[in-house]
Amino acid sequence: MPADLAVIGLGHHGLPLAQAATAAGVDTIGYDTDPRPVAELAAGRSPVDGSLTVPEIRRMLSGGFRPTTDPAELGRVRTAVLCTPTPLGPDHTLDLTAVTDAARALAARLRPHTTVLLESPVPPGTTEGLLRDVLETGSGLRAGRDFHLAYSPGRLDPGSRTHGFAGTPKVIGGLTPACTESAAAFYGRLTDKVVRARGPREAETVKLLETNFRHVNIALVNEMAVLCHELGVDLWDVIRCAETKPFGFQAFRPGPGVGGHGVPVDTVGAHRPLRLVELAGQVNERMPQYVVQRAATLLNEHGKSARGARVLLLGITYKPDLPDRQGSPADEIARRLMDLGAAVSYHDPHVPDWRVRDLPVPRADSLYEAAAHADLTVLLQQHRTYDLQGLAVKAQLLLDTRGATPTGTAHRL
Repeated sequence: MPADLAVIGLGHHGLPLAQAATAAGVDTIGYDTDPRPVAELAAGRSPVDGSLTVPEIRRMLSGGFRPTTDPAELGRVRTAVLCTPTPLGPDHTLDLTAVTDAARALAARLRPHTTVLLESPVPPGTTEGLLRDVLETGSGLRAGRDFHLAYSPGRLDPGSRTHGFAGTPKVIGGLTPACTESAAAFYGRLTDKVVRARGPREAETVKLLETNFRHVNIALVNEMAVLCHELGVDLWDVIRCAETKPFGFQAFRPGPGVGGHGVPVDTVGAHRPLRLVELAGQVNERMPQYVVQRAATLLNEHGKSARGARVLLLGITYKPDLPDRQGSPADEIARRLMDLGAAVSYHDPHVPDWRVRDLPVPRADSLYEAAAHADLTVLLQQHRTYDLQGLAVKAQLLLDTRGATPTGTAHRL
């Protein structure tokens, strides 16, 4: 059955796009080579933690969304969007294997006048280089003449109630002006504003800048957290005051580490490395170790050793109020505490089971009882369900890595 749109890759990038398209009345299929997410979606379940809820998946299905593993479906659409993952490889560059495989599957069935869009994070030059070559070689068609080709960086804020798909402007950069306008016509059905970049390289670099901007600024406040602790300065009060400046400042807050799906890229192929991003990565990667160091010091100051101490970790997801644990620092913090001989347990309303080093971590059923029993409670994520004032009263010793507790009720990062 023909469809208007094929979303290729049913992960964190693809599912929200498919949801937005289906809600806008676009006849949408979701294609993935992995049968697991397709089966989960067909059964009305979300295959990706924190992406979409079960009711949202069911609304998509009732709206006509069809998940499939059949590549023949790709030859029956007007628009195809590649949303495959591009994780960091061992050389700290993005691994484009999934993008290449998806492009080959599409190229074998590509029809004239199709609009092909790429949303996966990629190095600048990928759309008009690698992707174009694979599509043209596999289809015998020419990009910009026989089919449209463009890039649009994925812009998602998972779980956000204020930054939905429709309200977030879409940046697009086409291989030709006609490619750009074809992409604009498609995204104009889904979002309130379309921003045209000069070309695909500029659009690709938008994603690079946005992701690195976040990581560099988080690294700055993480370094400030360490410095302010040494100086006896309340960093959280400093940030509160600084963010009243109406220009030239944007507030970022420190934490136990940086999670999420937007990975910083400090080197782009054979081009020069981004030294500031590289340094920011080193700073952020040290934060789990710093949290454990602070935890051990607090225990020692209260006459206890980390060895044998009962440590309760609160909130092990990378973002509040979501079950997504991608890149969460909780795993490394737990491993380091275990290496010191601590008995680690956890509480998280969104994560029923957690394993570290292939061993189950005990889950606390009663939060207050567990906090009262633990020698140290460490708040790693501030889920809305946590009554932090009540928690501060019950906990023997509380380390707040998010600055979320009332002033003076806990030790802050």
